Amino acid sequence: MRNIRLLIFAMCFGVVAHGGENWPEFRGPRGDGSSDAVGLPLRWSETDAVKWKTPIHDRGWSSPVIWGNQVWLTTATADGKRLYAVCVARDSGKILHDILLFDDHQPEPINSLNSYASPTPVIEAGRVYVHFGTYGTACLDSASGEKVWTRRDLHCNHFRGPGSSPALFGNLLFLHYDGFDVQYVVALDKHTGSTVWKTDRSTDFAGADGDLRKAYSTPLVIGPPGQRQLISAGSKAAMAYDPQTGKELWKVCYPIGFSTTSRPLVAAGMVLFSSGSGRSELWAVRPGGRGDVTQSHVVWKVAKGMPFKTSPTLAGGLVFTVNDGGIASCIEAGSGAMVWQRRIDGQYSASPLAADGRIYFFSHEGKTTVIEAGRTYKELAVNMLAAGFMASPAVAGKALFLRTATHLYRIE
Repeated sequence: MRNIRLLIFAMCFGVVAHGGENWPEFRGPRGDGSSDAVGLPLRWSETDAVKWKTPIHDRGWSSPVIWGNQVWLTTATADGKRLYAVCVARDSGKILHDILLFDDHQPEPINSLNSYASPTPVIEAGRVYVHFGTYGTACLDSASGEKVWTRRDLHCNHFRGPGSSPALFGNLLFLHYDGFDVQYVVALDKHTGSTVWKTDRSTDFAGADGDLRKAYSTPLVIGPPGQRQLISAGSKAAMAYDPQTGKELWKVCYPIGFSTTSRPLVAAGMVLFSSGSGRSELWAVRPGGRGDVTQSHVVWKVAKGMPFKTSPTLAGGLVFTVNDGGIASCIEAGSGAMVWQRRIDGQYSASPLAADGRIYFFSHEGKTTVIEAGRTYKELAVNMLAAGFMASPAVAGKALFLRTATHLYRIE
């Protein structure tokens, strides 16, 4: 009966997105770092399988997003005083737009592992939405690069820098502001930038300060029409909201976790949350109920070797993760049973990719380890590029679009 219930949840609460040639947001069209693409490259180097390589100025960890012949990403000066949006031609690697969007004369300090351009844009036909956390949000005409609207009045003290990426659903653009001082979720009208709703987190932060209040996660809309839920992970708790009104529907509390970064994942009819720093655990929760469902809806937890920064991905009913220190894991989505763990070395902030029957892991050092997406660890290739990865990958056609600390590559 339990498996039947999970199957029903899987059918009813799948992520509201579809695969295709475009890569519209952080973690791709399904929001889970998976792609239906086939024929992707297995091996490459600085001299092999590089269709083009384009330098990206200054510093930014946002992932590339792709629509048609455009690849968009953001960057910023190291001191955070100048914030840019950059558009590269997918076919040639030529810079189409390099737009200075915002100036900020007194940006807050950030963590050495972060950048002032870490949130990933969202793109759709004719529009790209670019977000820098408290420093500003802009909607651009993707053809001309001109500003359609901007918002610079939504603020929090990020304390270590911005990190949460926006999510787009229907006419709404969802943003997280989980800072040192305030914590809230806001929905903007994508056409005008006006606020549709704004909901403060209901988390009990008694006795918690500084890092214990922050989070960097990106929200995800799940569910069929009439039952939509905005799944939104913050520090110490994750919530589900009505995406049209911002009303909180249910939440789970993980008081051991903070600075939550991972994007939620839908797997086997459940929502998977990473608790974040402190003691990173992966939780599987049945979506539904009302109020605090921590005691009633948590199906399984895994603690050993779970990531703090990276998001999990899914292939064939298996969840694949890599933690900050290079421990890769394969977990049964339905039961939470550990299938295998293996140290692949390196440090990791970029999230893994599941595509073409493989899992790709991207390290700070510029190494990509490619394994078979299966119940037995099988290494297929190890590839190196000159600079390391902080940004997560994108896929379009038969190509990988990889952003290193210095360049954007099309690998094919």
